[in-house]
Amino acid sequence: MQRDPYPLYGRARAAEGLLHVPELDAWLVARDHDVREVLRRPEDFSSAGALRPDVMPSPAALAVLGTGFGGRPVVVGTDGEEHQRLRAPLVRGLSPARVAAVLPYAAERAAALVEEFAGDGRVELMAAYARRLPGEVVGRIVGLDPADVPVVVHGGHRAEELLFRPLTEKEQIAAAEDTVAGQRLLDRYARDRHADPRPDLCSEIVASVASAASSPGELTLDERHEVVSHLQNLVIAGHLTTTALIGTCVLHLLRHPAQWDLLCAEPERIPAAVEEAARHDTALQGFRRVTTRPLTLAGTELPAGACLFVAFGATGRDGARHPRPDEFDITRPPGRHLAFGHGPHACPGAQLAREQLRLTLAELTRRLPGLRLDPDHPVTMRPTLIHRSPQELRLTW
Repeated sequence: MQRDPYPLYGRARAAEGLLHVPELDAWLVARDHDVREVLRRPEDFSSAGALRPDVMPSPAALAVLGTGFGGRPVVVGTDGEEHQRLRAPLVRGLSPARVAAVLPYAAERAAALVEEFAGDGRVELMAAYARRLPGEVVGRIVGLDPADVPVVVHGGHRAEELLFRPLTEKEQIAAAEDTVAGQRLLDRYARDRHADPRPDLCSEIVASVASAASSPGELTLDERHEVVSHLQNLVIAGHLTTTALIGTCVLHLLRHPAQWDLLCAEPERIPAAVEEAARHDTALQGFRRVTTRPLTLAGTELPAGACLFVAFGATGRDGARHPRPDEFDITRPPGRHLAFGHGPHACPGAQLAREQLRLTLAELTRRLPGLRLDPDHPVTMRPTLIHRSPQELRLTW
């Protein structure tokens, strides 16, 4: 189900009312109309528990996590005034002006990363490019030293594995240690920026959290935990989602060689290709919501406290919204999709993600128009509904 959720989504859309999925322990919301309704009504469908783990770490791994920082509410899992408070510095930090300012750096890094493998004739794109560019770009916006980005990015990957992948206890402990290493580095940045603010997103977040209780140059321990929670969530969302989108976008273009060739011949179609890839197979398949009162959705009566899985990924294949929904077609007229959410929780980093995909496709179509999937290495999707992407993406030219 996690490697290919689309057959399940189809059954859910065809069902009368909502479909309860035991594997998700939730009601599956899969129609575009119903998903939009949930996302427009945060007072009825709370985001508390939006990132409920698929796997509960062992006591030993939890003990390691207890030595780090974080564990405070973050923007994706809050509602109302708290959500607005946590979201405000992200909106400022990811404003169109800030995104425009970072694009020359992103273009430079995209070109440099492709240059590293362009003469080799083959590449595993996820490791060589997709897991590197987004981390470097979000690190630049946050204000991280480039030398520190790999530790923070690795910590984010390991936090996701710890909470969404089955691991042995030994593997869980190792993942927790890597997560904590990233948290401690972010805590150092939080304290540095409180003492010496700079024009970066880390300083914005610190300023939004710091109170009169903070002495000059020193945040309270609780404030440090909140800043690290906020930064860790931002960095994970900022690089893992874009990493996944790069992988799925290139995968589907190369699974349709005629469309790839068309894109190489007509690069002005790149923005449409980005939107089509996001619609067809988005990275973030969905978030959970919890009902705050008894209500009816899609004809299904739900009690207070009912858990929903709101499937953004399902809406892109809803024929009521998108004609020929299962076809990947970069020439289709643009339509409104929900790959980046909707309503109060719409992704504030959507434009940054789109720009990185555009830069990626511009660089690959220009430098490597003969790009093809390696026939000796079939693609396997990662078994997850969060940051869905190829496990590996081996390409030749």
